[in-house]
Amino acid sequence: MTSTEDLANRKTEIRKAAHAARKAQDDKDAISQRITDRVIALPEYQAAVCVMWYVDVRDEARTRHALPAAIAGDKKIVIPFCVDGELELFHLESMDELELGMYSILEPKEDLRDVASKRINVKELDLIMVPGVGFDDQGGRTGHGKGYYDKLLENARLDTPLVALAFECQMFDQIPMQDHDIYMDKIVTEDRVIEGKGRG
Repeated sequence: MTSTEDLANRKTEIRKAAHAARKAQDDKDAISQRITDRVIALPEYQAAVCVMWYVDVRDEARTRHALPAAIAGDKKIVIPFCVDGELELFHLESMDELELGMYSILEPKEDLRDVASKRINVKELDLIMVPGVGFDDQGGRTGHGKGYYDKLLENARLDTPLVALAFECQMFDQIPMQDHDIYMDKIVTEDRVIEGKGRG
């Protein structure tokens, strides 16, 4: 077996374990509240003008509870949505601008997606919140394996902090990382803020 196959197999095993742990996580709402409270308290969040949140799906660390207050605050709130395997960015000004799309994922309404004022360039983002499946203490991350976030993060400004949100049960000793994989600057769980290697 080649080292690439070995790495892919290890990632698959980690994803499987992380999905199971995430699914079994009790009281996701309360724990997610602790995570988002920690994120909002970060100096990097406080300093940011334009922040990318994500809208949680399935068993991810939840964000929906915090989005209305974030929108009502003084920051420009941006969310990603998927188009043909790429993440596009949308300026979210009200939860009413979202509707259930494919796979019951909350996404921007179709008729708003091409409104010029709603389109955001990744270079405008001052902080990016990143979901994921498994993480490690070095800031290593694995998603679902489709690379949507990797493609987006490759084009983000180097001074834009990448902050992952995760339950403690999603933390592993080591995530196998390849050259194109991107390390997080911080991982925020219900118990701690972990300093990752980042892209430096």
